[in-house]
Amino acid sequence: MVRVGIVGGTGYTGAELLRILARHPAAELAVITSRSEAGVPVAEMFPHLRGRLDLAFTAPDEGALAECDLVFFATPNGTAMKAVPDLLPRGVRVVDLAADFRLKDPDLWETWYGMPHACPELLSEAVYGLPEINRDAVRGARLVANPGCYPTAVTLGFLPLLAAGVVDPGWLIADAKSGVSGAGRKASTGLLMAEVGESFKAYSVGGHRHAPEIRQTLERFSGAALNLTFVPHLVPMIRGIEATLYARLIRSDVDLDDLFSTYYADEPFVDPMPGGAHPDTRSVRGANLCRMAATRQGGSGVVVVQSVIDNLVKGAAGQAVQNMNLMFGIEESAGLDALALLP
Repeated sequence: MVRVGIVGGTGYTGAELLRILARHPAAELAVITSRSEAGVPVAEMFPHLRGRLDLAFTAPDEGALAECDLVFFATPNGTAMKAVPDLLPRGVRVVDLAADFRLKDPDLWETWYGMPHACPELLSEAVYGLPEINRDAVRGARLVANPGCYPTAVTLGFLPLLAAGVVDPGWLIADAKSGVSGAGRKASTGLLMAEVGESFKAYSVGGHRHAPEIRQTLERFSGAALNLTFVPHLVPMIRGIEATLYARLIRSDVDLDDLFSTYYADEPFVDPMPGGAHPDTRSVRGANLCRMAATRQGGSGVVVVQSVIDNLVKGAAGQAVQNMNLMFGIEESAGLDALALLP
């Protein structure tokens, strides 16, 4: 059994980790920390875990975390980078669900996250935890940077096109929409039901911090610098991301259905649907799955990819557990076989 600790277990991502790990066949939850809720039984805060988890939140304790085989950081940006340098030398492996280790350039990190990086020497070691492109590296990693939710949906949607060299990397558009749980479990006027309900808006139009993360990954496959326009939107639902992606074909002979189905043929958590399909967020709600469809729009030479995920599962906690499974030689799908919830 893998002895697991979770730092920051009271947010939506932490709660999703608890839900998945409580029924994981090879994981033992040992430590769940929360400064504000120390001493509170986990099942008291999250009643859906009653009878499945007999632990209480504890104050962060480096000694207790050091006794774990792996620690998940489900914390705000800037937290993990202060603790990881002490855990790694003690043999603890880490999956960070925040952004502390996603960007390789510490100056770029500081520009987008507004603080100097606390351990820039670890950025080159950290493995970007998108298993579909880094599976072998994740297996041997001490430190995994779990991808962001938007980057997961956008990157997986564009990857087959860029890897095959059939689209212009200088003209990519990602129009992405997310439910409100992507903003975290915190009190905020802008996230009140009366503010979000019956409304729909774009945000961070001038530049979102996930854009450099997407570029960093996709440029490995494009062979050239990307010109990416990325605009996120907030929609009045709880879970889910839908990314509508646009790219210009530079080859007219490409069979999109064959390209996507072949590229993801061996991927257990990516489902390429035939062109003309319209994947929706409810078809992946609660599941560790990215479902997508690619369609050429008339004679325009533009390919449209629709990519959907549950932002809390494949976009966060589910993908983190997928990475844990790889790191410890566990069946990759262990604990992640839940079907989507309908309706």
